[in-house]
Amino acid sequence: MAPVGVMDVGGGHVTAALVDPGSASAVLVERGAPVDPHAGRDELLDQLAAPGRVLAERVTLAGWSIAMPGPFDAEAGTGTFAGVDKFRSIAGIDLRAALAARLGVVPGAVRFVNDAVAYGIGEWSSGAGVSAHRMVCITLGTGVGSAFLVDGEEVRSGPTVPEEGEVHRLTIDGRPLEDTISSPAIRRADRARSGRERTVEEICAAARAGDQGAHDVVTSAMRALGTALQPWVARFDADRVVVGGSIARSWDVIEAPLRAGLALDDRGALVRAALGTRAPLVGAASAWASGARRLSR
Repeated sequence: MAPVGVMDVGGGHVTAALVDPGSASAVLVERGAPVDPHAGRDELLDQLAAPGRVLAERVTLAGWSIAMPGPFDAEAGTGTFAGVDKFRSIAGIDLRAALAARLGVVPGAVRFVNDAVAYGIGEWSSGAGVSAHRMVCITLGTGVGSAFLVDGEEVRSGPTVPEEGEVHRLTIDGRPLEDTISSPAIRRADRARSGRERTVEEICAAARAGDQGAHDVVTSAMRALGTALQPWVARFDADRVVVGGSIARSWDVIEAPLRAGLALDDRGALVRAALGTRAPLVGAASAWASGARRLSR
């Protein structure tokens, strides 16, 4: 069985890997490269495709499964990237055709999946979400990503999930959720309190070391997140909530206030993601395998 190429596209970096579709968690080889999200169209497209082209030089691939940040229409293969300061030069273009040409495959061999959804599918298939029937995955970093999964399949509509299954659309005290809980928001709150410029990692380290101001900033943000998520976790009847992303690296600091906001008594219901940066790669491969199974029916 031919391997599948997978990619995880971030705001300043792209990672490509080859994966055995029969064992999506087995990343065979991986290669990353920086990208300039403000580059012109052709330059940016070349940067996005570069690691994949290197990996595909000596092997025939079944196709490519690419995890893309939003706003992005995975079925159409186009993104508006509205509200984010990146990728403006490729907004609205047929990214499937553009990347297929650079990767040496037909457009039909390029599929897309939202990056947060890919992260969640990866954790469900071989990470902290294994065996979960109804799982919510939240990624915390410069923004808040989400995936609502039933047996590994994304749920994007209906009364049990937020609009489009995207929690960043929720509000806290009448303001967008990411104004309270995101790396920029936590840094702003800490700056207002301490007068210092610190990364979220430094703020969490300070909270761990007994800095009351840092502790209050992190606790307030995470409890607010939990409170905003709680009704949706309940409506979805999730048996597991998996939390990943850069902020989750400080799990010992964020778990307690997040758990309090979610009002979860079962300790196994809230867990830290296990796969780290490989989660979206594994998830993209799993999404490819699921799509192939549907097409074969």
